[in-house]
Amino acid sequence: MARMVDVGEKEFVKREATAEGLLVLKRSTVETISAGTVKKGDVVTASKLAGIQAAKATSSIIPLCHQIPLTSAEVQVSPEGDRLRCTCTVRADYRTGVEMEALVGVTAALLNAWDMVKYLEKDDAGQYPDARITDVRVVSKKKGG
Repeated sequence: MARMVDVGEKEFVKREATAEGLLVLKRSTVETISAGTVKKGDVVTASKLAGIQAAKATSSIIPLCHQIPLTSAEVQVSPEGDRLRCTCTVRADYRTGVEMEALVGVTAALLNAWDMVKYLEKDDAGQYPDARITDVRVVSKKKGG
C-alpha cells in the first residue's frame, strides 16, 4: 500500500535543502556552452529556469510528495572542464523537508542542458558515449531557525 504521510499535526518550520549533480559532456560541448553558441540558445539560463520550474512542480512528478509552498528556489549551473555542475537550493516554511524539491530541481536542470546540447554529443551511431548525469545527491539540509 502506498500513501502520503500525514504531516497535518506537525509545526511549520523553516526548511532548506541543497542538492547537486554533474552532467559529463565532451569538453568541446562545454566550450560551446561557455561561448554561448549552442543552437537552442543559452543553456545555463534555460537550465536554471527548468530547475526552478521542476522544483516547484515536484509533487506532480513524485506521487507521494506533499505540495510544498516554496519560498525560494535557486539554481546554479557552472561549466567545469568536461562537465556542468548544478546546485539547487530550495527553501520553505512548512511541515516537511524540501530535499526532493532540490533533487528534482538539479535533475531537471541537467536534463534540460543535455536536451539542448544532445546534437553535439551524438556519435556516428546516434549514441551518447560521453554524456551522463552523475553524482546527484543532497549536500545539505537545514531545519529550523
